[in-house]
Amino acid sequence: MDELQTFQVAARESGFVTAEESKDGTILWLRKITPQASTGAHQRMCLDTVTKSATVFWINSRGATESKTFRSAAMLREWLGGIVETGQLNQAASS
Repeated sequence: MDELQTFQVAARESGFVTAEESKDGTILWLRKITPQASTGAHQRMCLDTVTKSATVFWINSRGATESKTFRSAAMLREWLGGIVETGQLNQAASS
C-alpha cells in the first residue's frame, strides 16, 4: 500500500476525517472529529504527497500551536496510539 494511503488509514483509525484537499491534489488536510477537551480546537493533520509526510497540528494548554511531522505511517500510528492511551497530546509530543 502506498505510504500516503497508509498515513490516511492511520489518521482515520484515530478519528480524523477529510477537511479539504489542494486543487493540485498534493495536500490533503484532515481534522479530528472531536475537539480537544482543554482548548475546544480540532487537531489538524496535513498529508503531503511531495514530501511523503504527515504533520499533526494542535493547540497546547498555553494556547500556542504545536506540530509534529512523521515520515513513516508506522511512527504516526504509534504516536497517535500513545495519545489515545494517555489522553494527553502534550505528554505524547514531549516524549
